[in-house]
Amino acid sequence: MVDELKTRLTQHLKQIIRNRDPYFSTVGHFYVKEYARQMMAQYGEPETFHFEVEGKTHENIILNLCTDATIQSKPPILIGAHYDAVINSPGADDNATGLAVLLEMAKFFSENSARYPMRFVAFDLEEFGLQGSFNYAAHLRKKNQPLRLMLSLEMLGFCSHEPNSQNYPSFLKYFYPSTGNFIALVGDIQTIPEMWGMQHQIKKSVSCEWLPAGWRGYPVPDARRSDHVAFWEQGYKAMMVTDTANLRNPHYHKPSDTFETLDLDFLTNVCTGLCEAIAVL
Repeated sequence: MVDELKTRLTQHLKQIIRNRDPYFSTVGHFYVKEYARQMMAQYGEPETFHFEVEGKTHENIILNLCTDATIQSKPPILIGAHYDAVINSPGADDNATGLAVLLEMAKFFSENSARYPMRFVAFDLEEFGLQGSFNYAAHLRKKNQPLRLMLSLEMLGFCSHEPNSQNYPSFLKYFYPSTGNFIALVGDIQTIPEMWGMQHQIKKSVSCEWLPAGWRGYPVPDARRSDHVAFWEQGYKAMMVTDTANLRNPHYHKPSDTFETLDLDFLTNVCTGLCEAIAVL
């Protein structure tokens, strides 16, 4: 099963990793968006959320799953990952890994039950001001749509076993490991119970640390760099799952962010741990 998951993740990555910023790499951007839609369509009927930025229409791709009629009235767990990339980077870790895991989590929860309905969202324009998530979170709040939890998958595939390979903002280095071989859960005060519970499940598959970053992450600015922030700002419970980006990965936002830099075993274990943790949340 693990080998099969690793193979599928690799197949996703091979399709997603390419220049795909929405302004100068429009062909790659369109290809990855439609790839996400096509993969989601294997498990249900994807929806499209349209939003405008500077006169141009952009799209988030959404898949709702609920395999158990008895939980349909519960608020959904929203799993999100952005599919765009920065200019002049193929975005392997940032964020092909997040999107690949999102697609595999959709597959998992199309075949296995959860305690809440599941919603999977591929966000656009994360790299350009979190526009996709801010528009969507505001839309949900306007509709008074409750959420059990929002989880942002943000760079999941870079791992280093070298000593002192992990950096931190200021004082955090005194409380966390110096080796960058763990996945991190980053939340605010509201999500402390969820982070604590999820860490215990994820650690069965991969080393995991969690950071309560204060009210909406303001005490730790690096905690406010992904799509979960849009949901914090609308009052939702939200957290980020990350390999800590440039605090570990030297290829962050560079042309060198390629497939060859990823640790596929680490990524596979992260995916497994997340599926198991969300299933019992």
